[in-house]
Formats: sequence, structure tokens, C-alpha cells
Amino acid sequence: QVQLVESGGGLVQAGGSLRLSCAASGRTFSSYSMGWFRQAPGKEREFVAGINRSGGSTYYADSVKGRFTISRDNAINTVYLQMNILKPDDTAVYYCAADRGPYGGTRSGSYDYWGQGTQVTVSS
Repeated sequence: QVQLVESGGGLVQAGGSLRLSCAASGRTFSSYSMGWFRQAPGKEREFVAGINRSGGSTYYADSVKGRFTISRDNAINTVYLQMNILKPDDTAVYYCAADRGPYGGTRSGSYDYWGQGTQVTVSS
């Protein structure tokens, strides 16, 4: 089992940047593929970015491709989401998630563990 704690959210102006972190407990972090999702008020949770166990493969939602970067540091059990050129439409609660399999995919139902979320608000 793994516990996930997100941090780094906040209020930023459009065009700005934020870096989210997700710290995982346990000694088996490198055995999980990881993902970031987000949920805006009144909307369903949506996939943002994913990364495989080693960090060698990443994939993104079209809406964030070229602006967001997911990465991980297995030595310190942490996954990151660097968010650049933020837009008001990026406003949401951001969640990290862990999947016991080698590839978490884009569906939230594929992931086994979730953090509590961190709020990101982008003002226009």
C-alpha cells in the first residue's frame, strides 16, 4: 500500500508557473506507475499526465501537452508536475495517483491509490 500527499498548489496569474509535488510513503514507490488528474467544479475528474515506473515514458492530455511536464525521483519517492503557461481553464483540484501496474493509463479507474488533492487557481 502507498500513501500519497500532494503539495505546491496555489493562486497564480495566467501565464505563470507552478510545480506540484506528490510524496509517496513506503519502500516500493518505484514499482508504481504514476499519474496526475484534475477536477474542476461541476466537471468530471480528468487525466492530465502519466509516467511509467522508471520515468522513461511519459504521456499527456492534449490540453496540457507542451505546457506541463511530469517527472519522478524514485530515490525520494516523489512525482512532480511542472505546469507552465497556465491558463484559467487549468483551475482545478489536482490529484496524484498510483497504479500497481507498469502503465497507469488515462482512466482514473485504473489507479489504485489517490492523494487528497491540491488546489490550483489561475486568475485571468
